[in-house]
Amino acid sequence: MQHRIVVLGAGYTGATAAGRLAKRLHREDVAITLVNAEPDFVERVRMHQLAVGQDLRPRPFGEMFAGTGVTLKLAKVTGVDVDGRTVTVTDARGSEEVLAYDTLVYALGSGWDDQGVPGTAEHAHEIAGRQGALRLRERLARLEAGQPVVVVGGGLTGLEAATEIAEARPDLDVALAARDGLGDWLSPKGRRHLRKVFDRLGITVHEHAAVTAVEAGHVGTAEGGRIPAAVTVWTTGFAVHPIARATTLEVTDTGRILVDRTMRSLSHPDVYAVGDAALAMGPGDKPLRMSCASGVPMAWQAADAIAARLTGGKLPNVPLRYFNQCISLGRREGLIQYVTADDRAVGAALTGRLAAVYKELICKGAAWGVAHPAIGMPARRRRVTQAPAATGALVGESA
Repeated sequence: MQHRIVVLGAGYTGATAAGRLAKRLHREDVAITLVNAEPDFVERVRMHQLAVGQDLRPRPFGEMFAGTGVTLKLAKVTGVDVDGRTVTVTDARGSEEVLAYDTLVYALGSGWDDQGVPGTAEHAHEIAGRQGALRLRERLARLEAGQPVVVVGGGLTGLEAATEIAEARPDLDVALAARDGLGDWLSPKGRRHLRKVFDRLGITVHEHAAVTAVEAGHVGTAEGGRIPAAVTVWTTGFAVHPIARATTLEVTDTGRILVDRTMRSLSHPDVYAVGDAALAMGPGDKPLRMSCASGVPMAWQAADAIAARLTGGKLPNVPLRYFNQCISLGRREGLIQYVTADDRAVGAALTGRLAAVYKELICKGAAWGVAHPAIGMPARRRRVTQAPAATGALVGESA
């Protein structure tokens, strides 16, 4: 009997996990199903580019997974029963189907987080996904010269969005509202370069400005100020998909699934969670941040752990760590901030055109890696030795 592996979500982490599992396990022994609502891969790290009118290369899953043994099911996940080991999905026609699994890989990721700020859902735009980026693209295209655009959020997404918009539309009045100082987590060299680029692009920076309300023509701050905004772009963080919180999985108060070092659920050992959906600990017992840089290594770890447990192999023991933070500042500038293993900035940073090229290579490499999940490693499809379990733990292994 084949061991049924169902992977939910085909972003960077889900697609990587599915492909890597297909390279690790013998096709006669496993049935790998990848569930995703859209038929092609979305390069989430490029949504700011899509929003300003750049066209991205199509990456159909049908081509990416052709001949791999992975079955693609185009449907939306509408329910997960981790005690009954089933997933309910609904396709584009509204037809519902229940999928049974022996091992589940939960990679539904995250979307934008309005943080409950009044008016955000009604008046702000987001670029956490393709549909949001396309709506912003249409809105920006209709703006006349001189109109104000405010990007709320001083993290990596906010910096990339503000610079991309300012470079693509120098006729607009672009501003960034940050709760803290501009790039205050960066090294001195990184901060200097960031300010230099913002000044060159004419971006107004409102530092230590916590936005407390969004209205049709402006945003309000905690200090009582009002920043004009014909368009508001909200980039203050991500919220995970709500389905996990509705299950009996052990999750955080924000709905992230608690996992061990192999990305296995602490409460349900036949469930693995990767990417933004999981709360995994990195160096120094610090949670890994929501990012592609965290998610892809998490997917590698989960896939290799599943394969090892099913085939009687050795569990992976590769520490998850950071090396740098890659920030695009438009198409011609970039910033590569080198960091410690636990993601703290060090003095070294790469800037300018070379950094932009470096970031572009990272983005291309991430997309290529989704289609080639066993990068640098031969395909070694091992035979499954563990039979599907009747209870939570795999046969021969305690929970």
